[in-house]
Amino acid sequence: MSLEITIRPERLALSAPFRISRGVKTHADVVTVGLRDGEAEGWGECVPYPRYGETTDTVEAQLRAAALRLAEGEDARRVVAELPPGAARNALDCALWDLAARRDGRTVGARLGRSRPGRMATAVTISLDSPEAMRAAAAAMADAPLLKVKLDAESPRERLLAVAEGAPEARLIVDPNESWTPDVLDRMADLVARLHVILVEQPLPAGDDLALEGLDYPAPICADESAHVAGDVGRLLGRYQSVNVKLDKAGGLSAALAMVQQARDLGLGVLAGCMVSSSLSIAPAMWVGAMADAVDLDGPWWLAQDRAGGCRIERGVLYPPQLGFWGEAAPASR
Repeated sequence: MSLEITIRPERLALSAPFRISRGVKTHADVVTVGLRDGEAEGWGECVPYPRYGETTDTVEAQLRAAALRLAEGEDARRVVAELPPGAARNALDCALWDLAARRDGRTVGARLGRSRPGRMATAVTISLDSPEAMRAAAAAMADAPLLKVKLDAESPRERLLAVAEGAPEARLIVDPNESWTPDVLDRMADLVARLHVILVEQPLPAGDDLALEGLDYPAPICADESAHVAGDVGRLLGRYQSVNVKLDKAGGLSAALAMVQQARDLGLGVLAGCMVSSSLSIAPAMWVGAMADAVDLDGPWWLAQDRAGGCRIERGVLYPPQLGFWGEAAPASR
């Protein structure tokens, strides 16, 4: 039976500018996918990843090509598998998981043999800004147990110290987004050792991380851009101690679960990550979060308005969406 597909680009306004070393955004550009089989309809969402050359247009083009194959009755799982890892495959894969649950009455949890994820502590991001602004942002979130600190190579000590002063009890993930050099990494080591830093995420460019080989650093170093899919994880050994698993990077929940398993098999830690997105992206990512050592799923926290019935974040704790929002047999409306 052929599946009907709906492809819908959306621009979701943010409640405040989101700054990292590569730039600033005021909106989250997402693409939602709906798959209909008779009366049942499942949904997925993705965020095009500019770091890898993705745009809304390129993702839509991939999904339109997939739609033609689905309309001709090709097996949906084969169509998903033949898409390249990335945002388009993520949206289609998650829509298939949701559709299967609504069509067959078996939840995602039943298919995985696991309980529905409950609430979990999530990192709340401190956007890159002046030290004074970052201190104030941290103080406003001081009751959150985990903060993610966006840095670049300009004044990283001052900015990290400001966050630590604003939220002295919080654990910290330091995220330079590939902007550091080996020298900056070395100069930050003493401060990282003094503060409550649990991870340093992708400090060096993905193609220039040889300097991490055998490095004895005071906090575990987590790969993000250096690993997309399960097949990349083996290359991390000796350079990284953990890997950030994102559905938009791996290409869906199916690929993300395989990536988690590969990391565990190799003795690496797992950080569950996300892009700035709505709860339609975060609901499937919570299945990765339930398996992770640390969680960074605050995407909807940045939105001026999330989807009805979605997740909520209070004091650094992520609460699951309402029953039937995604992956469960209940009417879908996005």
